[in-house]
Amino acid sequence: MSTGTLYLIPAPLGNSDIGWIVPPAVHECIARLDHYIVEHPKTARQFLKQVGCALPLQQITMQVLDEHTHAREFENLLAPLLAGIDTGLLSEAGCPVIADPGAGLVRLAHQKNIRVVPLVGPSSILLALMSSGLNGQRFAFHGYLPVENSKRIKKIIELEKSSITGDQTQIFIETPYRNQKLLEAITATCREGTALCIACNLTLADEFIATRTIKEWKRVSPDLSNKPAVFLLQG
Repeated sequence: MSTGTLYLIPAPLGNSDIGWIVPPAVHECIARLDHYIVEHPKTARQFLKQVGCALPLQQITMQVLDEHTHAREFENLLAPLLAGIDTGLLSEAGCPVIADPGAGLVRLAHQKNIRVVPLVGPSSILLALMSSGLNGQRFAFHGYLPVENSKRIKKIIELEKSSITGDQTQIFIETPYRNQKLLEAITATCREGTALCIACNLTLADEFIATRTIKEWKRVSPDLSNKPAVFLLQG
């Protein structure tokens, strides 16, 4: 028996226009799939309904893969694919696996010779890099920085130094309610000539993207509280 195909399906980054964000190929894929691996079934069903899923939602099977899913559960998640059933891996927001659970599952799918097909859609990290004007040839994504203040400052210093020595854009994120504290730490720690891009609420109606030096950011204080944001640093 041939295996099914694992489709990596991106989702909008927020309440944005589906037609603007989701390409026709994603619509076509969703129209025929009845098996999904998702982070949160409730929001996954809301997205499928919004995008125009052809099947009744109650007929769709959803398995959960989130930050608490242990690697030993990956075998069960891939069982439908091994039985020949095409399955969608649906991100909570943005592209699956990128700053998102699922890398281990995709790796195991390759080991089991399951075809993996990535579909085009929004990635907040790539959109931020594209719009920043910073180095798009050499860059690194670091996920979340430490929460504890002294460790966070130490990490910011390390990232700025790496950016200068390697001519590399450093990309990181924070939990939205801690964005303001992170911005304060960056402006208090980095050199005045270092460039910082803040890309906030990407693809949404109130999208905010600006690249300024640390010296310039000290003169302004954008309200980033409870808004998803990506930070990009280049010394």
